[in-house]
Amino acid sequence: MINVTKTFLPPQEEYNAILKQAWDSHWLTNRGVLVQELEAKLKTYLGVSNVLATANGTLPLQIAIKALGLTGEIITTPFSYVATTSSIVWEGCTPIFVDVHPEYLTIDDTKIEAAITSKTSAILATHVFGNPCDVEAIEAIAKKHHLKVIYDAAHCFGVTYKGQSIFNYGDVSTCSFHATKLFHTGEGGALFCKDEQLYNTFFYHHNFGHKGKEDFQGLGINAKMSELQAAMGLAVLPYMESVLEGRRQAVTYYNSALKGDFIKTLKLRDCTQWNYSYYPVIFNNETQLLKVVKSALEKNNIYSRRYFYPALNNLPYLKETSCPVSESISRKILCLPLYDSLLLDEVDEICKLIKKSL
Repeated sequence: MINVTKTFLPPQEEYNAILKQAWDSHWLTNRGVLVQELEAKLKTYLGVSNVLATANGTLPLQIAIKALGLTGEIITTPFSYVATTSSIVWEGCTPIFVDVHPEYLTIDDTKIEAAITSKTSAILATHVFGNPCDVEAIEAIAKKHHLKVIYDAAHCFGVTYKGQSIFNYGDVSTCSFHATKLFHTGEGGALFCKDEQLYNTFFYHHNFGHKGKEDFQGLGINAKMSELQAAMGLAVLPYMESVLEGRRQAVTYYNSALKGDFIKTLKLRDCTQWNYSYYPVIFNNETQLLKVVKSALEKNNIYSRRYFYPALNNLPYLKETSCPVSESISRKILCLPLYDSLLLDEVDEICKLIKKSL
């Protein structure tokens, strides 16, 4: 059986050796030495000034909306995982959907200004499958209209744009360290920002509002990463180059074997150093995806994923709006199996089944 993804697990003895520090100290949470070590190592590895490790990848979005004092409407993308939109709604704001670019699959920056109203407080955009938004265009729009910018960069670990970490763009960037991601802590995430004062606000928001043991700086929730999670991250991080190389080889093979007009692949933005996080393919129509390709793969115990489906502007708890590009793409897109240990013979089998079925 070939699944759409497979979690990279470091040697268990290495994880246990790191975890033993927490075991010996009986310090399992509340920002122990392992969480602090992981944040320090991630700052160096990623080339960022501030990292705040969290219990999952959704909490940073919610904290960012709260800490920035956002109200009213937030412009966002309909083509993302549901957490992007649900975080906006959860924090009492209204998502305003702007359709996506048909090739990059990120928010179409040329359509953002038309969606801005007197109630707009921010833009929350997703770097889809690790492919950056047009960050310069979005920054210009935000400055012109005095808006905050949050990037959902859940897929972007290790991605650089124009020579620097994609996490350095916007007022805030967030990332997921879920077990399905190329870097993971089992479950977890992080928040990134360059502004020190804003980082301090995020910090107390993620720790109940604490300022020291017996004082409170302001409102907060519990978003802290545990030492158990941090130990996994510290065990995984040294293997990142081999994880990326395994994924790169699989993607290179896919690109070569699936050349042609019968499917489309993701167009990466210029000046991007990508992380090979997903391999999405876009078919001609939904019938071709479901009844031909997906069915043929599953008959051979190969499991892909419709990601992202459905388009978020069709969520049942929202008033429906029209985003024809996103709606069309979401019906026709399929993520093929991709992970570091995927064998090239397995990639070859997948490609042959797809071409034969079409």
